[in-house]
Amino acid sequence: MIPIILLVVFVLGYVAIALEHNIHVDKAASALITGTVCWAIFVLGYNVVPEHLKIDFAEFLASHDHGLLSTFYEHRLLHHMEEIANILFFLLGAMTIVELVDAHEGFRVITDKIKTNNKVKLLWIICILTFFFSAVLDNLTTSIVMISLLRKLISDKETRWIFAGMVIVSANAGGAWSPIGDVTTTMLWIGGQLTTSVIVVNLIVPSLVAMLVPLGIMSVKLKGEVERPQASEQVGEKTTNFERNLVFICGVLGLLFVPVFKTVTHLPPFMGMMLSLGVMWLITELLHREKNIEDKSRLSVIGVLRKIDSASVLFFLGILLAVAALQEAGHLRFVAKFLKEELNDIYLINVAIGLLSSVVDNVPLVAASKNMYPIIATDVLANSSNPEWYGMFVKDGKFWQLLAYCAGTGGSALIIGSAAGVAVMGLEKIDFVWYLKKISLIAIAGYLAGAGVYVLMFA
Repeated sequence: MIPIILLVVFVLGYVAIALEHNIHVDKAASALITGTVCWAIFVLGYNVVPEHLKIDFAEFLASHDHGLLSTFYEHRLLHHMEEIANILFFLLGAMTIVELVDAHEGFRVITDKIKTNNKVKLLWIICILTFFFSAVLDNLTTSIVMISLLRKLISDKETRWIFAGMVIVSANAGGAWSPIGDVTTTMLWIGGQLTTSVIVVNLIVPSLVAMLVPLGIMSVKLKGEVERPQASEQVGEKTTNFERNLVFICGVLGLLFVPVFKTVTHLPPFMGMMLSLGVMWLITELLHREKNIEDKSRLSVIGVLRKIDSASVLFFLGILLAVAALQEAGHLRFVAKFLKEELNDIYLINVAIGLLSSVVDNVPLVAASKNMYPIIATDVLANSSNPEWYGMFVKDGKFWQLLAYCAGTGGSALIIGSAAGVAVMGLEKIDFVWYLKKISLIAIAGYLAGAGVYVLMFA
């Protein structure tokens, strides 16, 4: 009974988020209530350790003096909070750096070079930039950067939302073919399921198709030209060309430094982002140290932090807590097992996982898949009764390749199906239902087309 109640609460919370504008309740409130209530139901409802957590509980008892069940559940919550905090601090750091560059008018370096106002041409420029930026940075950071650019290029909200929706699709597609572009691809890369060369060479074409199909469809629909926003009157001194270019270059280098820092130190990405933010903070403090307090405050990190959308961060917290509760209750493990038993085809399994990742977070889905399908060693494969099936699960096997693509791009089907989508939703206040009507179908078309291309290339 408890698992059903937990699922019902999650679905009701999900509906409340989707109908945010209809019920006039901010999605952050719905997400926080859903996340905390789901955990309360899990802790109070499970008086016996669930079967899938018994090994973890045994390890917990071995390393702790007091083995209360409530303490174990608290330990599990804090385990998830470690991962959630990584994402939230990463998001907060990236948003602050982007806002700092924006406060210095640093994005004029790019926007001044984009001369076209034609909607179709501009859409292609934005999507291609997003696709390749996402592979070098990551889909979350790239989405934040591109939304800042769009605000400088498009004044009409409806048009900007369409471009923002395509940014989500392009960012997720671009992140899927890079080991540092999406957190799920990074998980498979670090876990040893995939190597860098295989990820890049085998997934770039399907990922490109996942972007080009929606882009082509949207290009047919769009007509006319965009109207650019008028330059706002800046209070106080304007930034100089030197200040503008310095902060822009340092901001971009700081974001590019994050995956390098992670690769070298093996520390979580948010550590590199915090280091980059600290350096940016130091540079801007020194750069404006001679200015009056008002101008210095406007161009400093402290001033910029007041503009950060904290509601988006709290929304992220609530959503991730709710998904973590489902994971602890065993719902995601049940889904992975069901797919394994009922579909029994790696291509269908991966396509289903990708679509499911638009409803629940792709990270626990990929983690569950890794547990259900371990890497098959070559010597085991040689002695197996079904080498064709088990060959899919060797290192760099087709199952892992398609999983990286599907988990990375499938989340575009819904706006809260990916980190990039959640960030854009928070920054632009995009309505869940609007995205469902305008973007979801073409995103799914691109997703299925990319998966089909992979099957044609390697099946």
